Amino acid sequence: MKKKKGFIFKNIAKSTKYPLIDVEAPELFRDVFPYSEMCKVKFDHKIELIDPPDEIYITDTTFRDGQQSRPPFTAKQIEDLFEFLHRLGGANGVIRQSEFFLYSDKDKDAVTKCLEKGYRYPEITGWIRAVKEDLQLVKDLGLKETGILTSVSDYHIFMKLKKTRSQAFKDYVKIVESTLEHGIIPRCHFEDITRADIYGFCVPFAQALINMSEEAKIPVKIRLCDTLGIGITYPGSALPRSMGKIIRAMIDDAGVPSEYLEWHGHNDFNKVIVNSVSAWLYGCSYVNGTLLGIGERTGNAPIEGLVMEYISLTGDENGMDTKLITEIRNYFEKEMGYHIPRSQPLVGLDFNATSAGVHIDGLLKNEEIYTSFDTNKLLDRPITVNITDKSGLAGIAHWINSRFALVGKERVEKTHPGVAKVNKRIIKQYEEGRITAISDDEMEHVVRRHMPEIFMSEFELLKKKAHDMAAHLIEEYIEDTAIKSMIPEQQEEALKNIVEEYPFIQFAYTVNSEGVKITRNITQVVDRAKYSKIGLHEDFSDRDWFISPMKTGKISVTDIYSSRITGALCVTVSGPIRDEFGDIIGILGLDIKFEDLTKAGE
Repeated sequence: MKKKKGFIFKNIAKSTKYPLIDVEAPELFRDVFPYSEMCKVKFDHKIELIDPPDEIYITDTTFRDGQQSRPPFTAKQIEDLFEFLHRLGGANGVIRQSEFFLYSDKDKDAVTKCLEKGYRYPEITGWIRAVKEDLQLVKDLGLKETGILTSVSDYHIFMKLKKTRSQAFKDYVKIVESTLEHGIIPRCHFEDITRADIYGFCVPFAQALINMSEEAKIPVKIRLCDTLGIGITYPGSALPRSMGKIIRAMIDDAGVPSEYLEWHGHNDFNKVIVNSVSAWLYGCSYVNGTLLGIGERTGNAPIEGLVMEYISLTGDENGMDTKLITEIRNYFEKEMGYHIPRSQPLVGLDFNATSAGVHIDGLLKNEEIYTSFDTNKLLDRPITVNITDKSGLAGIAHWINSRFALVGKERVEKTHPGVAKVNKRIIKQYEEGRITAISDDEMEHVVRRHMPEIFMSEFELLKKKAHDMAAHLIEEYIEDTAIKSMIPEQQEEALKNIVEEYPFIQFAYTVNSEGVKITRNITQVVDRAKYSKIGLHEDFSDRDWFISPMKTGKISVTDIYSSRITGALCVTVSGPIRDEFGDIIGILGLDIKFEDLTKAGE
């Protein structure tokens, strides 16, 4: 094994062999995790020193862990966000990898589209359970590396998997062996490592993985997963919560090279960034995160934060374009309808704004007094302050562009007619005796009135939400075995179940590849009589909801329309039904009541 070149110490892995320690009852560390009380911090008063690797990188799990916190992305959204990751990470690949789910057709389509871009970075990797069936998905897509879920705490081994440590160990080893046999790099995700028996299970398991790696001459990587965000960096803190001791145990005692180690954290206790950066310092080459920090519960390490910490630590942007951070936040808000908290660092509307009078006075004298870096240069977001009657047209345009992170063609010029109207209203308030600055909320209210085009309306947000929900719904059912059979009797039974489960669906049907309806009318009971005029073999081949998926192979969602049958505002969502060869053999259509759909998603 190549000697590690940390720039503080020169550590060489020890030769001690750590045996797996089987236990009859799970080790739950009740002195640290009493459950009925807050988690405890224990100290052993032994200090582990930092020893960072020469090269550090960021990895991405926006499309895996990130998707577990929200409605699934569409294939197009994944493709767009992957493009952002590529541009943000730069040609040198600071954002080294991005992992994907591989289970649904949408997931596979997204992976294929991203692979077709031909980018070296971020490298596309998979995520699977520790079962051979999942491994075939990785092989079919031609991926060179995949994450494998290998839970390591007794909470998971005993209570979730219902196994002993030795049973879990053997099962994990088998799937890793199979992965190596296919020439695929395994990345074992040590789930819940901050509640695990480090020397009784994790180190022996890691040693076995390194032995397998050396025999196969293929890297076997390890992702250390702080699943509940309970890792701590306090000097002298004890296992299993001590990040420093976990990472040094992997490197110094298990013999895992830094370049095989990755940290994956959660933000349950507001520690995700400091823990992630500490993982680099203690020896992990890779730190895992998501765009905007989205993820289960309180989220993961925000990649935009890791980017800034990388630059701070190394003193080098290394080809990254930090202005992309603002483009990404705008895409989330405007294209996906995602609400970003106003105070969220780097991406929230209030990130570089100030309301305090003394701060405004200081900023007007020299912006460096209350700003730590040039946000205009690095993020394409000039600092913003509250508005007064002295701000003028330029000041108002500046506030609007800063407040709403408008860049490029979206930027508002001082010559915009709406800016003049806003200025007029502000001056009028001061003529009537106002002496305080205009607050951000007040400004936003006035700007919304005179420049509504820069905002997405509540109705537009509802439309976007309904569109995404409808698309997600049909993605699931076009893969249903009964629907794919194209046997009307089987399809009708499946459609009855769908309509029963989702009361907002007023009409469900399938048509063949010629656009001819082959199922009887499946509706809600109260609407059944209204659909009596629609026959069994009616031709729908001229309808947009049929033409679009037949042409593109993609899911189609219509704009909102008024149903001529029920009178309700509706959207129609349709998707292609494919045979085993991938040919489109029919279309599944669902007419959905718009209002009921949006209420169901609240």
